[in-house]
Amino acid sequence: MNINEFRKRGKEMVDYIAHYMEEIDKRQVFPEVQPGYLRNLIPDSAPQEPETFEDVMRDVDRIVMPGVTHWHSPYFFAYFPTASSYPAMLGDMLCGAIGCIGFSWVASPACTELETVMLDWLGRMINLPEEFLAGRDGEGGGVIQGSASEATLVTLLAARMKAIRHIRSKNPKLTETAVMEKLVAYASDQSHSSVERAALIGGVKFKTIPSDDKFAVRGATLRKILDEDRAAGLIPFFFVATLGTTPCCSFDKLEELGPICNRENIWMHIDAAYAGSSFICPEFRHLLNGVEFADSFDFNPHKWLLVNFDCSTLWVKKRVDLTGAFKLDPLYLQHHHQESGFVTDYRHWQIPLGRRFRSLKMWFVFRMYGVKGLQAYIRKHVKLAHTFENLVLQDDRFEICAEVVLGLVCFRMKGSNALNEALLESINKAKKIHLVPCHLRDKFVLRFAVCARTVECDHIQYAWKHITELATELLEAEKQEKN
Repeated sequence: MNINEFRKRGKEMVDYIAHYMEEIDKRQVFPEVQPGYLRNLIPDSAPQEPETFEDVMRDVDRIVMPGVTHWHSPYFFAYFPTASSYPAMLGDMLCGAIGCIGFSWVASPACTELETVMLDWLGRMINLPEEFLAGRDGEGGGVIQGSASEATLVTLLAARMKAIRHIRSKNPKLTETAVMEKLVAYASDQSHSSVERAALIGGVKFKTIPSDDKFAVRGATLRKILDEDRAAGLIPFFFVATLGTTPCCSFDKLEELGPICNRENIWMHIDAAYAGSSFICPEFRHLLNGVEFADSFDFNPHKWLLVNFDCSTLWVKKRVDLTGAFKLDPLYLQHHHQESGFVTDYRHWQIPLGRRFRSLKMWFVFRMYGVKGLQAYIRKHVKLAHTFENLVLQDDRFEICAEVVLGLVCFRMKGSNALNEALLESINKAKKIHLVPCHLRDKFVLRFAVCARTVECDHIQYAWKHITELATELLEAEKQEKN
């Protein structure tokens, strides 16, 4: 493909994407295909001779699209949102074209410096304490990770290294292995499975802290478990506080937990993967109160802030805690330049070496929406969630199972878990909308997350009407069985 054909095909691709987005509400949100469907539709090996763009695009429609779950459909209410906007897509196109691998400043100065500034912009949008910002000569700063899972792993490994060095400095006879055997990481029983997975990869013990009746971890509960573990000779070193848990969007009590972690010399990491975007709105910023006690904080603009995947933003108070854990400087990665002042090499802030120019799409989105546009988007989703909540509350066959704070509604039919499992099965089998469940204590619960950028009140009303019709059918079938 030469430059002239690229111009032609590039415009065609933009038209294809625009048509896809424009007509997405007409597509079935969840595909009909069975596992293994695709292998039977394509050859066993790559073609020896070139094929045309038209051939490839025909097969996109014939092979790929029938197997796509349409996350950006206004009838997709599963998991959490995955962000999508036209400015972000354009930024990603430019990122792909520039194609730099920004592992160090010298590898592409703009790639590094725009990221540092964008993380400061976003930090100020959510009113993060200045300690977390890079500024011109700060000790903290932000970095883009691939996901909140990566951010948790990176901070756990940094906390582990910091703890090992601190303990061995006081007792040099202890081996690193001996310390590792006693280290314990903690998180809520509502925290994402990626926290436990980080501990597994990091080779440390992991314990869950029981949450209260609102599914939040409280200070007294953490304090009790820490005391028990210290008495047993263990070394607590890392705690993940969750803001906006995956099952029900509950919030751990940072202002109770933070002082405990600070006194006990435990690294507190805050995972606000979904909820973090809402903190740009002053009315939701109180949910982040207590962040000043944290060592690190992460959320995903690629969930709810219109920045396409992948873009997970991690801030640390002390960058040396990260670079001290991950820094290796072989000769081929060293650079010598005459620049004065502050130089960041982001390869020391993450697990992979390579990294894309992801801050471009942040820059495009922040400038083309503005803070007010992004706030309006968040507020609209929250309003739609409360619309759905009110519809549920008007039907006495249903109940709300957790406080609706942002864009997630946890609900169920009053009755057995089996009844609710059957309802979810009916919903997803019909494929008109898509939902996923969770367990809250012993209850099987349906999660309704407001996800798509294009979702409107009509889609919420349609979803509820569909759910209640299926519920009526189930209850009638159950009644007939009893008779």
